[in-house]
Amino acid sequence: MFIQTESTPNPATLKFLPGQAVLDAGTADFPSADTAGTSPLATRVFGVDGVTAVFLGNDFVTVTKSDTADWDHIKPAVLGAIMEHFQSGQPVLEGDGPKASGHADHDGPDAGIVNQIKELLDTRVRPAVAQDGGDITFHGFDRGIVYLHMQGACAGCPSSTLTLKMGIENLLRHYIPEVVEVRPVAA
Repeated sequence: MFIQTESTPNPATLKFLPGQAVLDAGTADFPSADTAGTSPLATRVFGVDGVTAVFLGNDFVTVTKSDTADWDHIKPAVLGAIMEHFQSGQPVLEGDGPKASGHADHDGPDAGIVNQIKELLDTRVRPAVAQDGGDITFHGFDRGIVYLHMQGACAGCPSSTLTLKMGIENLLRHYIPEVVEVRPVAA
């Protein structure tokens, strides 16, 4: 098994590409070791000293390190943990996997607007963000403000505010006049 790595815009995060499917659908975000109980893969990666977050995508694993850890020291151990997992035959996730879309449900008078927002996120934003090892999902819409949840390499990325404001906000405002602002939310 040959696992490739790619840098991301977030210097604390690396994207690992095992050359095979990681998740069949959706994404799975594990912002701490305490949240990784449903994923044997994430649990194994958290076993590497210095790993602070694991994010699983369709064909990648994004790993975030602590500020004190050095990629030169922990990258080989992360590569080993991922390789061991895929060779073990264990599932990536146990039980029910993540929701297919990852978006929060929303109904009510703004349902049409929210559906347009989700459609733009799915077709224009999420594929580009996945290239950088992250994901952005719809969290809510209230009085013209769109709330988005940033995951993987996007969470804590120095350029995420610029991406959110200049990229996503401008895109949504262009296509959906009811959108006035985009804000990030914590998990």
